[in-house]
Amino acid sequence: MDSFTFSVTIIIIIITAVTSFMAFSNHQLMDKLIFYPPDIAQRKQWYRFFTNGLIHADFGHLAFNMLSLYFFGDLVNDAFTQIFGDSGTTLYLIMYITALAICLIPTYIGNKENYYYRSLGASGAVSAVIFAGILLYPAAPLSFFFIPIQIPGFIFGPLYLIITAYLAKRGGTHINHSAHLWGALYGIAFVIVLSFALQTGFNPITHFIDAVRGYFIN
Repeated sequence: MDSFTFSVTIIIIIITAVTSFMAFSNHQLMDKLIFYPPDIAQRKQWYRFFTNGLIHADFGHLAFNMLSLYFFGDLVNDAFTQIFGDSGTTLYLIMYITALAICLIPTYIGNKENYYYRSLGASGAVSAVIFAGILLYPAAPLSFFFIPIQIPGFIFGPLYLIITAYLAKRGGTHINHSAHLWGALYGIAFVIVLSFALQTGFNPITHFIDAVRGYFIN
């Protein structure tokens, strides 16, 4: 793992952590950066699609997202470098940044006039990185934070998506499960579309199937 690849993920974590810590004690900064659909719709503050990923509700929220990014970021970045060559790290960064916004489009559409709705955190973008990792390394062991049993990514992924989709439909919590769901799907789509669009010669779908088959054979 080269230092530049490593530093990209670390830089994201540092910027996010510093901004989050600043916003913990600065409500004015929090209000400026948070995802607030009415201000986007009426005042055209589109930047909120991205800046909300720099702030978090509390230290636990921040730590969970940044630890997840730390464990998956370099792995995915390395894979991108192998697949896309010199453009790998740039595409990894583009995926993360665009995921911040893409994952919130359904939320925005459903809450344009909801003056009580706010959302924050990098969970959608982190989900994109995690699920890009699951697509590329489907046999890698993962676990839910409330179930300390590791299962391969190709089992964890569908379970996570089903649970998240259910929670997003049910609502009634302060967690934006919709952003997690759409971020995860975006991470998968990003890898598949770019692999074919850039004619890399790498077929992520075939790779995934072969890796799952190999898991059972071995």
